[in-house]
Amino acid sequence: MQEIVKPAVVATDPDANITDLLVERVKLTPDRALFSLQDGNGGWTDITSAEFLARVTALAKGLVAAGIQPGDKIGLMSRTRFEWTLLDFAAWFAGALLVPVYETSSPSQVHWDLSDSGAVAFVAETPDHFARFDEVHADLPLIEHVWQIHLGDLDKLAKSGTGVTDEEIERRRNLAKGSDIATLIYTAGTTGKPKGCILTHSNFVELSRNSLKSFPEIVNPDSSTLLFITLAHVFARFISVLSVHGGVKVGHEGDTSQLLPAMASFRPTFLLAVPRVFEKVYNASEQKAEGDGRGNIFRRAAAVAIAHSKALDAGSVPLGLRLQFALFDRLVLSKIRTAMGGNVKYAISGSAPLGLRLGHFYRSLGMTVMEGYGLTETTAPVSVNLPSQFKIGTVGPPLPGMSVRIAEDGEIEVKGIDVFAGYWNRPEETAKVFDDGWFMTGDIGQIDDDGYITITGRKKEIIVTAGGKNVAPAALEDPIRANPIISQVVVVGEQKPFIAALITLDDEMLPVWLNNNGEDATQSVAEAAHNPKVLAEVQKAVDAANNGVSRAESIRKFVILPEDFSEAGGTLTPKFSIKRNVILEQFSDTIEGMYSKAPATEGIAHV
Repeated sequence: MQEIVKPAVVATDPDANITDLLVERVKLTPDRALFSLQDGNGGWTDITSAEFLARVTALAKGLVAAGIQPGDKIGLMSRTRFEWTLLDFAAWFAGALLVPVYETSSPSQVHWDLSDSGAVAFVAETPDHFARFDEVHADLPLIEHVWQIHLGDLDKLAKSGTGVTDEEIERRRNLAKGSDIATLIYTAGTTGKPKGCILTHSNFVELSRNSLKSFPEIVNPDSSTLLFITLAHVFARFISVLSVHGGVKVGHEGDTSQLLPAMASFRPTFLLAVPRVFEKVYNASEQKAEGDGRGNIFRRAAAVAIAHSKALDAGSVPLGLRLQFALFDRLVLSKIRTAMGGNVKYAISGSAPLGLRLGHFYRSLGMTVMEGYGLTETTAPVSVNLPSQFKIGTVGPPLPGMSVRIAEDGEIEVKGIDVFAGYWNRPEETAKVFDDGWFMTGDIGQIDDDGYITITGRKKEIIVTAGGKNVAPAALEDPIRANPIISQVVVVGEQKPFIAALITLDDEMLPVWLNNNGEDATQSVAEAAHNPKVLAEVQKAVDAANNGVSRAESIRKFVILPEDFSEAGGTLTPKFSIKRNVILEQFSDTIEGMYSKAPATEGIAHV
């Protein structure tokens, strides 16, 4: 059994809670910008650490005046915005805590999160969010207060608390100890009802303090980041807390269609993103170049950039490659850098594998994309590549305070400062995921001789073919999904004679690609699924993925579905992970069809 232990580099403080991180930050840099708000004219207005603390305190007083008690839970349904973190800290200062509700949640999902958690208040950002809550409000008798951000209720709430003393807020913010609950985050629920993960103050405090020591080059008062990933997910939530601890200036952009303009004006030094974002930036750049008649130049520039990064890993960049790279950097790569603000040096990527190709490409772009690994149950990162310990294709070494081991069946098990306290009101479910104090992640992986972790798949997703071959779907799905016109891929073949795949098209990139390839850009996704050029492009992506696996693991057939997977259709989670079991059941007839008579939109993969 492989095992690696990374001792904590900061002494544990069992009495500390998350509010201490903000109080300490204000003492260190009271006049440095901690947040920046969009002014509506393409500019940004800074908020200092001291100003943020004042806003937090005022809102906390408003919560107290409204009757919120220590330990109370407040539901929050909002896109990523400044008020999210303001409410988070205000709740902690009032002795309460937030229960995030994904902004894409249906009324029944809203009801589940609020009823299961026992929330006594609810905050909605938009009229649409409120409407979904209002559908189930009558069935939530514990909800005594409802506040709407779009109506200015937070400002009204802050003004209502003037009668609450500073001493009362100081008393309340010190009530929570490290072992006390800081938030309930409901898992996305790829199967069954979502479970509330109990994350403690110590989970956030100790992870933040140890992480800051691990990458001070990234997290410091001279750094800035633009948050656009949903704060309802633990990935962005942890970064928001870490940024307060490290003094990072944080901006927010909840509308991803405005991401590039926001990046250009805010000019962050590091980003937090999922691989799909990096894929879309690359694909959009490639298709724009294609439309301008410079597609071949872009692809040559990308190839040179990737070769340049690989040469850096090998220890020497030949002169000819250096000269080519300098040329293409000036002609192509610099323009992508400028579009992303021009200052981004680092990016942290999680939730799915980035892939070697993109890792090397962005590195030569001047951006080190550090892949990490974690789950809701681990308050986000268990491991992450660091500027000083970096290996493309891995999720890095464990962070200080974490221990990782690989079980006999290949499952990754973890123990340490960020492992959750269990599932809310579900002791039996909690017991199922722990083995003698080790949290069983459900992921399959390995640790190399240098202590770097590689994720190879999900334990429950391993496919066993009729011939007894074990196949990890991610090894095929991830490279296929990198193609610009492909949105999602689901590999199938459990107890079947060969591996096959369900594929959906990206409705954003598809019209651009069609236009660039001399096709009617107005055709629907369903129509494009029958287009010979589209079939050939998908075939090319499948062939490339097959080249990386054995013949027994390769995809022999695929079907392009007439529409994409979606959260509304029940096939995606709120963080856009596929619900594999739901898809297998929903498209069972289509899957069976690949193993009998082939439908018209089926491709026969070359092996």
